[in-house]
Amino acid sequence: MASVRGLKKDVHQVLGDIIEAIYIHELTTGGATEQTSALIEEALTSFDELIVDINAKGVENKKAHFKGVFVKLENIAGQLVEKINNL
Repeated sequence: MASVRGLKKDVHQVLGDIIEAIYIHELTTGGATEQTSALIEEALTSFDELIVDINAKGVENKKAHFKGVFVKLENIAGQLVEKINNL
């Protein structure tokens, strides 16, 4: 994580891959369900929250702040993947 731009790309790529996995699940199981729609909505909401965190102004220690955002991304991604696996 060398820059804000790189962190934003990581967030976009990770959550984009998760949404893609949900769409693949929908295609292979016969269509969208309330569970898959809720997971997609959760991923999009998480994306918005992470971008707001990244763009926060007035942060004293940017390095620690961005590291915290990256850890939050890892936690959210892990939870979403676990939910996908339980479908």
